[in-house]
Amino acid sequence: MKNISVKKISLSALCMMVMLVSCKKEVEKIKDAVQDTSSSVTQDYEDKKDSAVVKKDSVIEKESMPPAMQENGFYNAFVLPKSKKLKDSMFAVFSKKYTEKERYAILALNRLDSKNKWNADTLVVPKEIDTTLMAYSPFPMQLDVLSNVKKFIVFSYPIQAYGVYSNGSLVKWGPTSMGKKSAQTTRGLTFANWKKKLAISTVKSEWKLPYNFNIFNMGGIGWHQYDLPGYPASHSCLRLLMKDAQWLYSYADTWILNPGGATTKAKGTAVMVYGDYPWGKRKPWRKLLDDPNANNISVEQMTKMIEPNIEKILKEQDNREKVADSIKAARAEVSANREAADTVRQPAD
Repeated sequence: MKNISVKKISLSALCMMVMLVSCKKEVEKIKDAVQDTSSSVTQDYEDKKDSAVVKKDSVIEKESMPPAMQENGFYNAFVLPKSKKLKDSMFAVFSKKYTEKERYAILALNRLDSKNKWNADTLVVPKEIDTTLMAYSPFPMQLDVLSNVKKFIVFSYPIQAYGVYSNGSLVKWGPTSMGKKSAQTTRGLTFANWKKKLAISTVKSEWKLPYNFNIFNMGGIGWHQYDLPGYPASHSCLRLLMKDAQWLYSYADTWILNPGGATTKAKGTAVMVYGDYPWGKRKPWRKLLDDPNANNISVEQMTKMIEPNIEKILKEQDNREKVADSIKAARAEVSANREAADTVRQPAD
């Protein structure tokens, strides 16, 4: 009996030990599982965090580094970021990529001057740059309707540009900024009047207007150098780049007044202002990215606009030539008379 009792006790103890070892293993398994789960959750969180950071950095990278040039064909888009610091960097690239004359031409195509280039978010850039701008002229190169007109200047409101014709051939064109919506430039045929190398604005005395050439005397409207911000912004005048204002100042003829200056004896160079700007819509020159001919004005359109005025233009041209010739003849006669008088006054030998 005693042996049987000892065996039962030993068996019970063995069972308890087995159970304890089994429980310990289960606890360790559970502990390991918990640790694995915790580690997995932590790693997932870190992975997601890293992923979010990468994604965020990617967005920042995308926004802060726009492509300098989007290739579209004949005209390309030079994209500029909103950030001033980044825009400065992009303009540094712009200045390095293009010469001074090329930059001037690109800004002119975008109706901008150097001062206002910072307002741009995209510049339309020709694939091949012609610093004379003539390769990108929106005006026809030849107009037969003007073949007998020695000098003619046209300002287009729709595309904010001017063109100059001599005997029907386009000799120059460039950008302008005409009257804003609330102070639009008068349309129609007019003639160049008086000019002044430095005029003072009647709106604000601090506004200096270099190479001012009046074309609507009663309204005080003329062309001159002033800011080109990339849209119609003036108080009715026709703003030009400095070089263009200087060129037109020398090119156009002024009126000729009767003695006393109260009345006009002959009119100056014929000037025409026409059309309307697409207020609130896409800037016309931006359309060049989609279609290089988007701003082109056809021969038919120009002829239709000019033809009803051609008789008056030629009449005023002929009159001015006659008046100018008569003035020249009168001055020559006065000069000859003075020389004759001086000869008579000389003492005899």
